[in-house]
Amino acid sequence: MDLFYLLVQTKNNTPADRKKCITQLALYHLCVNLPVMVLSYPIFRYMGMRSTLPLPSWKIISIQILFYFILEDFVFYWGHRILHTKWLYKHVHSVHHEYATPFGLTSEYAHPAEILFLGFATIIGPAITGPHLITLWLWMVLRVLETVEAHCGYHFPWSLSNFLPLYGGADFHDYHHRLLYTRSGNYSSTFVYMDWIFGTDKGYRKLKTLKSNGEEDVVKEP
Repeated sequence: MDLFYLLVQTKNNTPADRKKCITQLALYHLCVNLPVMVLSYPIFRYMGMRSTLPLPSWKIISIQILFYFILEDFVFYWGHRILHTKWLYKHVHSVHHEYATPFGLTSEYAHPAEILFLGFATIIGPAITGPHLITLWLWMVLRVLETVEAHCGYHFPWSLSNFLPLYGGADFHDYHHRLLYTRSGNYSSTFVYMDWIFGTDKGYRKLKTLKSNGEEDVVKEP
């Protein structure tokens, strides 16, 4: 299948847009992410993280990572909704929404305050369980892959959202970037059930219904 037909949106970012994103990300990783990793290492060690043999079993690793995904999604949902309040959106979260048509690298393009605020959702699970270093690395890799896929702008045939009913994916999160300011909905990072429970996916579900009926691709927020 031609990838064009897998595009969630048909709009494109300019080379200047991509250059700006890459430049800012390099700066953020050097000046924000790196210091946070260095400073958080003693905390993980204090909570029991180890890097010695024996390695944990795959059962333990799987249970811990599943717990991290569930906890991260819960914390992220509420943190993300807070960032969509008027003042925080204007002064902080609007940076991430500069790209109404996201691509993979924009997953980490955000205001430094947001990186620290929502980054808490990613590290809280490992911080309270003190996993093996291998588990922590695997969790970070999977979390990055998940958020890159959600921002990539393509809905691939092998996307997890085609096989896991509760998984959001690119189509789910792309809707969030189409609608700006405080009422965009689809606030979850990985799954869809939090938005369904609290009714913040109504516009998205209405859009899906219109699409399936071949109607116009425009939905106003309720």
